[in-house]
Amino acid sequence: MPMFRLDPLAPEAGAELLFEGQPLRFWPGETVAGVLMAAGITSFRETPASGAARGPWCLMGVCFDCLVSIDGRENQRACMVPARAGMQVRRQIGARRDAAGTEE
Repeated sequence: MPMFRLDPLAPEAGAELLFEGQPLRFWPGETVAGVLMAAGITSFRETPASGAARGPWCLMGVCFDCLVSIDGRENQRACMVPARAGMQVRRQIGARRDAAGTEE
């Protein structure tokens, strides 16, 4: 028997965000990374050098492997951002960009 299990959400429970157009329900207090992983999504971004898929590693904001675009803002650490109803989340493809839009 698994040590942890996710209780299924009743249709009226929780809130919903969109990941690349796919609605995902979540419980209050979950992070974006938690919502995506619970839905079976483990590839959050692609590296700029090889295009390799990357996903959450440390789950505490140190490794930056869980970067996503949230509501049009790139470089968001999915493990550190609380999920909000109506949020638009997309995979981040390529290099990180600074506030001016320059690749880092």
